[in-house]
Amino acid sequence: MKKILALMMLAAGLTCQAQSLDGSWVGTLEAGAQKMTIQAKVNQAQQEVKATIAELGASEQALSVNYLSDDSINVAFPQLDITYQGKREGDVVKGTFEQHGIRLPLNMKRGEQTYNRPQEPTKPYPYQTEDVTFSNKQAGVTLAGTLTYPVGYKTGSKVPVVLMVTGSGPENRDEELFHHKPFLVIADYLARHGIATLRYDDRGTAQSTGDYASALTTDFAADAEAGLAYLRQLKKFSKVGLLGHSEGGLIGYMLGSKGKTDFIVSLAGPACKIDTMLMVQLNALARSQGYNGDLVKDVASARQYMTINDKSPWMKAFLDIDATPFVKATTCPVLALGGDKDLNVPVSVNNPSLEANLKKQPKTMIKVYPGLSHLFQHNPTGNPMEAAKIEETIAPEVLKDMAEWINRL
Repeated sequence: MKKILALMMLAAGLTCQAQSLDGSWVGTLEAGAQKMTIQAKVNQAQQEVKATIAELGASEQALSVNYLSDDSINVAFPQLDITYQGKREGDVVKGTFEQHGIRLPLNMKRGEQTYNRPQEPTKPYPYQTEDVTFSNKQAGVTLAGTLTYPVGYKTGSKVPVVLMVTGSGPENRDEELFHHKPFLVIADYLARHGIATLRYDDRGTAQSTGDYASALTTDFAADAEAGLAYLRQLKKFSKVGLLGHSEGGLIGYMLGSKGKTDFIVSLAGPACKIDTMLMVQLNALARSQGYNGDLVKDVASARQYMTINDKSPWMKAFLDIDATPFVKATTCPVLALGGDKDLNVPVSVNNPSLEANLKKQPKTMIKVYPGLSHLFQHNPTGNPMEAAKIEETIAPEVLKDMAEWINRL
């Protein structure tokens, strides 16, 4: 009797959930040639809705709830002028997505979107990891991260170590974006090839303290400088280098120009004038998403476009950066890598500056990979909106080249 009663209560609970909007819903938005997978997690009791759009790199973004009941939903993301309203019919919510006056149908079904990421390591790892913190004392910021030792590491052995610095935007220590964790994959590969790493959460992100929104690239560079100093004071490592992706690569040149790092691995790090790079970037990204012609005509219009769409202090300062002097003043060995399908830091504008300004020395290497995007995935279009659909997190040839180059130093 108790067993039957329990089954009846369970069935009642499942029926209750089925008759409400609680839970996870997934739908595909088709906007011309672009398709976006949208997942919404609904908590009716808390009047809370969080949306994930993998193609845009948005994860569990809290939405403004205008109305939420057992069978109806009306939510908004005011920052992007987005609204969605729908009505549940069984296990389908039939609704309308609207942005800037454009209305598109968006029906959502119960379920969760899953992603296959074959390169991500799973525990137990064959190497030691340690949760650590270090401080940028001048800014009053504490950075939390993971120190990963190589396979077979023994106390007292000297191995190279790299501080891993993320690209622009608030990112955790894995540089998690588009449902990929590139820094986790890189740290795992390097650990299996004799190289230690320290990756950390950006200030104001995950377990790190501080205010991300008010910080500039120079502030993030100061955080990275504190990380390099922390690794040196541990006295466990031979060479202490910096591996940076995108803005993190730019930070590598900034600190390299001050003699703060023994070597730099720059993954698509800007090495030119930022506003010129962004002009090329905007047009390339627009064309990849179906726009005909140029979105902006010159550097001035690119600057105007960026400041209208991003009013943060960071963007205003970022536009004024010229990376050339930092590249010229960097004397340590540099491995500068790029992909010919990179639309964010196009090699057409970035590499001429690298070729002209990096110090010529035997250990420095500049390499462009055919078919690789800004995330160093094999991506024929280079369109970052394809990144979430690609199972590969980072091309194996890039991992191999980084490990071999660092070990040759």
